[in-house]
Amino acid sequence: MLYQLHENQRSFHRSVASFAHSASRAYANPLSALAQFPFAKNLSAGYELMHRFGRDYTKPAFNLEDVDVAGNSVMVHEQIELARPFCDLISFKRFSDDVATLESMEAQPVVLLVAPLSGHYATLLRDTVKTLLQDHKVYITDWKNASLVPLTEGEFHLDDYVNYVQDFIRHLQAVHGNCHVVSVCQPTVPVLAAISLMASRSELQPLSMTMMGGPIDARESPTSVNEFATGKSYEWFENNVIYQVPANYPGAGRRVYPGFLQHTGFVAMNPQSHTQHHLDYFKDLLEGHDAQAEAHRKFYDEYNAVLDMDADFYLDTIKVVFQDYSLALGNWDVKNSAGVPERVKPQDITQTAVLSVEGELDDIAGIGQTSAVHTLCSGLSASQHQHLEIKGAGHYGIFSGHRWHELTYPALKAFIAAHHGRASKA
Repeated sequence: MLYQLHENQRSFHRSVASFAHSASRAYANPLSALAQFPFAKNLSAGYELMHRFGRDYTKPAFNLEDVDVAGNSVMVHEQIELARPFCDLISFKRFSDDVATLESMEAQPVVLLVAPLSGHYATLLRDTVKTLLQDHKVYITDWKNASLVPLTEGEFHLDDYVNYVQDFIRHLQAVHGNCHVVSVCQPTVPVLAAISLMASRSELQPLSMTMMGGPIDARESPTSVNEFATGKSYEWFENNVIYQVPANYPGAGRRVYPGFLQHTGFVAMNPQSHTQHHLDYFKDLLEGHDAQAEAHRKFYDEYNAVLDMDADFYLDTIKVVFQDYSLALGNWDVKNSAGVPERVKPQDITQTAVLSVEGELDDIAGIGQTSAVHTLCSGLSASQHQHLEIKGAGHYGIFSGHRWHELTYPALKAFIAAHHGRASKA
C-alpha cells in the first residue's frame, strides 16, 4: 500500500516539477517579459529548487567517452559483457589509433570492480572507473533495480550475489587468464566469500582483492548504520521496510526495500548538511555561480537516484552481516548455484593478495571493520597483506574525489602492479 501511495504522490510531484522547471526558465530568460519582474532571479531560483525536489531521478549514465592513457586520449565504449537477471557485467573497451598506446593497454591488468548493491547505482563509482581506466582494463557489476525484474526470474539472495561474483571472476579468467578484484563498501563481504569458496574448491584464485570501506567485521567501531541494523529485530525490518512492487512495473509483486525509503534514510543521517547544500545552491543560482550550481546538480542527480533492493537480499544482508556477524565468526554457509551449502573459509585463500582501505572519518564502515580481512585471511604470507588508512577521508572520499586521486589510487595501482607479475609466471 505504501509503495502505491508513493507512486500516486510521485505522479502529482512530476506535474508540479514540470511546471516549476518551465517557470524557472521563463523567469531566467532575458527575452521573457517575466524576467523584467522584481525579484525575477529569486523566483527563478526558487522554482528551480522546487523542480529538483519534485522531479524523478532515474538511473544515471556513466558517460565515459574518453580517458587519458599515458598522455594520449583514447575512446571508451561501454557495453554489456554478461547479462544476468539481477546484474549486468559492464566492460569499458578502450580504442586508440596509436599503436604504442594499444600495445600498452593490451598488457595492462584486468580489474573487476564490484559495485555496491546498497541503494545507489553503479554509476556512483564513475570517478573510480575513470581513474582505473588510465592503467587497467575495467569491468564493473551493474546491479539492476529489483522493481524492473519480473517475478519469473526467481528470488535473489545474498548467496546469489556471491555466486554472481564467482561467475564474473571465472569469465574474466577465461578471457584474460586472471584478474584483480576491487570491492567498494557493501560487496567486500560477498566478494571475500566468493574468493574464499573458490579457494576452498582449489579453483584458480584472483591475483589480488582490494577491500574498500566495507563491513567485514561490523563489530569493530560501530557506526550509526551498524547501530540501526542491530537496534531492530530481523522481523522489524521485514514488517516495516519491505513492500510489494506496484502493478505498473515489470517486477510487479516482487518484495523489495523501496528506493524512496532508502533515500529518506540517507538524508536523515545528515539533514543539516543536505539543507545547507540546497541553500548554497539557491545562492549560487542568484549570484550566477554556474560552475558551483552545476556541480550541485551533478552530485544530487546521482545521490537522488536510488534503486529498489530485492527483499531477500536486503534481509539476508541485515542478518548475516550486521546481526549475526557470520563471516567474522566463521559460521557462514553459502548455497552454491546447485543449492548446496558450503562453509566460507577465508583462511583457505593462499593465492590472492589483499589490500584493505579505510577512511579515517568514515561514518558508514568504521575503522577496523575492513582491515579485519587480514585476520580472517590467515593463509596468506605477510607480503600478501597491505593496509591503507586515508587520513581526513570519509566514506566516499576513499573512492572518489581528490583523496582518491592523490592517496588511494596511487597505492592501489602499485599494489595491483606488484601482484600482477604472477599472471605471467603461473
